[in-house]
Amino acid sequence: MSHTRERRTQDERDAVTVEIGYALFSAAFVAAVGFGVVAGPALFLDLSGAAVRTLVASGATLAAVLFVLRVATVLIRFGRAGAAQPSQPGRTNPDS
Repeated sequence: MSHTRERRTQDERDAVTVEIGYALFSAAFVAAVGFGVVAGPALFLDLSGAAVRTLVASGATLAAVLFVLRVATVLIRFGRAGAAQPSQPGRTNPDS
């Protein structure tokens, strides 16, 4: 089994690191907003204990789903954008 995979440059590794950081931080923000929208009323309304628990559990579930979806979409989009770029600047055809 031979390794035909090219080694990544430092710039490419840095770009991946930045993109992962962006994916995690933006996902945390989206998840927090989703949680706040669903569970927020529990803080301001006079609700029963069961209603509060339901809202908090629903908010936490939504936050987890949103977090995973946001990370996945950011990283998939980054992967597709990187695959569409030529491997060497200024070259548009691999045979050139």
